[in-house]
Amino acid sequence: MGTMISLTAADGHGFGAYKAGPDDAAMGLVVIQEIFGVNGHIRDACDRFAAQGFSVVAPALFDRADKNAQLGYTQDDVQAGLALRAKVSEAAAIADIAAAALSLGGKPIGIIGYCWGGTLAWHAASKTQLFKAGIGWYGGGIPEAKDAILNCPVQLHFGETDHGIPLDGVEAVKAAHPEVEVFVYDGAGHGFGCDQRASYDAVAYAKAQERSLAFLKTHLGQTTA
Repeated sequence: MGTMISLTAADGHGFGAYKAGPDDAAMGLVVIQEIFGVNGHIRDACDRFAAQGFSVVAPALFDRADKNAQLGYTQDDVQAGLALRAKVSEAAAIADIAAAALSLGGKPIGIIGYCWGGTLAWHAASKTQLFKAGIGWYGGGIPEAKDAILNCPVQLHFGETDHGIPLDGVEAVKAAHPEVEVFVYDGAGHGFGCDQRASYDAVAYAKAQERSLAFLKTHLGQTTA
C-alpha cells in the first residue's frame, strides 16, 4: 500500500500525491485521476502498478480547487467532479503532472490516465518531454486534440459503446496518428476499467491492463519491442 506525500509545482502550488512502490524501482509511472480525485479506485490502480515493479505517483490535481477532494460515482459526484475540473486549467494540471514526474527521479517514466486523466496524459505526451510512454484510457478530449504532435509513443483504449466518445472521433485519432496504438473494446462503455462503476467490464479491463503493462515495460526499457 502507498502513502500520501506533498509536492510543489513550478508555480509554487503545493499539492498532495499518492505514492506507491519502491523509490529504487527501475521504472517510474505517473497515474492521472478521473474527475473524482485521487480516490480509492486511483489508489488501487497505483498499487497494482507498484506490484508490477513501478515507482508510482498520482498527483491530486483537484487540490488547486478543493484540497483532498475524493468523490464516488453517483450522479451527484459526477456533477461535483465536473465543477471541480472546470476550476483546474490544463496548464495548471500539466504543471502538477510535471512536478509529479520530476519527483520520481532520473528513471524512465511513463504516464497513464483515466477519463479526464486520459486526456491529460495525451496533453502531457505532447506538451512535455518528460515521458517515454503515454497511455490514455477513455480520454474524452483526445479526438478534439488529435492534431497534437506527440513526443513519445502513445497507446489509447476506448469502449465501443462509450456515448461520450463517438467512434468517429476515435477513427479520426487513428487517421491523424497511425503510429499510435488504439484499441476499442467490444460492448464496453465509458469507465470500463473502474470496478466501482456500473460500466465496469472485467474482460475489457483485463485486456487493456495487460496491453498497458506490456507497452510501458517495452518503452521504459524492461523488455524488447
